[in-house]
Amino acid sequence: MLRTSFFAAVAAALVLTGGGLAGCASNMTRAERLSLYQSNASEPLRQITYFSPQGWEEVDSDHIVVTMRPSEQYLFRLSGPCLDWDQGAATMFFTSQIGGFIQPKFDRVSFRGSPISCRIEEIRAINVDGVRAARAAMETR
Repeated sequence: MLRTSFFAAVAAALVLTGGGLAGCASNMTRAERLSLYQSNASEPLRQITYFSPQGWEEVDSDHIVVTMRPSEQYLFRLSGPCLDWDQGAATMFFTSQIGGFIQPKFDRVSFRGSPISCRIEEIRAINVDGVRAARAAMETR
């Protein structure tokens, strides 16, 4: 049975400030931010447990970081141009086919008012402490 999970997220700057990751994000290019997250991410996961997420951040046109808890973040790689259609929406929807879990290749992301959704292609756990340390090192340069 198809189930849609919903959460209201705040703007990326507010989300990251609460998680302590705002740091030098505004000074980094999209490619640098993606590289930072990818270098501090696990191998692709088969599924993650769905919690009511605290927020999300657009990294580039194909990637978002979803914050489940301040110390639990995931890098999602999405298919399609759905981030081009978010129109600054603070609301994101996950469509899940298996209750309580989000799985790559099966589940989708969409935004309120958007005519399209994107399949989640990959999910990787982020080492939040590693990202914080890398950003702190960048700030001291």
